[in-house]
Amino acid sequence: MTHQSHAYHMVNPSPWPLTGALSALLLTSGLIMWFHFNSKTLLLLSMLSNLLTMYQWWRDIVREGTYQGHHTTIVQKGLRYGMVLFIISEVFFFSGFFWAFYHSSLAPTPELGGCWPPTGVFTINPLEVPLLNTSVLLASGVSITWSHHSLMEGDRKQMIQALTITILLGIYFTLLQISEYFEASFAISDGVYGSTFFVATGFHGLHVIIGSTFLLVCLLRQFNFHFTSNHHFGFEAAAWYWHFVDVVWLFLYISIYWWGS
Repeated sequence: MTHQSHAYHMVNPSPWPLTGALSALLLTSGLIMWFHFNSKTLLLLSMLSNLLTMYQWWRDIVREGTYQGHHTTIVQKGLRYGMVLFIISEVFFFSGFFWAFYHSSLAPTPELGGCWPPTGVFTINPLEVPLLNTSVLLASGVSITWSHHSLMEGDRKQMIQALTITILLGIYFTLLQISEYFEASFAISDGVYGSTFFVATGFHGLHVIIGSTFLLVCLLRQFNFHFTSNHHFGFEAAAWYWHFVDVVWLFLYISIYWWGS
């Protein structure tokens, strides 16, 4: 950074966007092979290439921000704008699922029996596992905020404790949702109700897994003293993402589990 006359980060050429795109293509192809031909070979190879790309790309970014000093104040500002725009795009992503759900539920067609939930579909009780999952995610929202405040105050021990609690709550949420899927009396192929239910809640579950991974990387970085009270955008972005996941779940719980049942 001492050899340039500006504070911006001119990113070096990197192979990881290309390998990431190719592994994502292989992942979708692998899923199709698994769904239709019960072959997991391509799926496992794509997941391995995805994990390798993630590890090496994150490693390079950690080097740039923590050791090489490329994440100056103005670069961090740009990264913040980028994260805000990404979360806005995620809002629109989930809006499509809510649109499909409300379109089908507010004016159910004769094929659905003229009622919602459709005739023959026995919904999940919103006061059982879904309510527990809601309390788990709300608790994780509290613990991630506690972790953020501890980091701002320079309390490393409490930051690690709170972040560990958040990750464990995220894992617990995922396990509860898996058990709920196994116990559900309907499947994704059971008409528009099954489709909208499993696609909306399933993509949210995927976001919880991604968020938990994001936070786990932040925990490992904190063990290595990567974050300070005024230089911790990686953790801040993870916290924003986690709060977004919390808010989406509240809308899912109210719309699909409670009102929709």
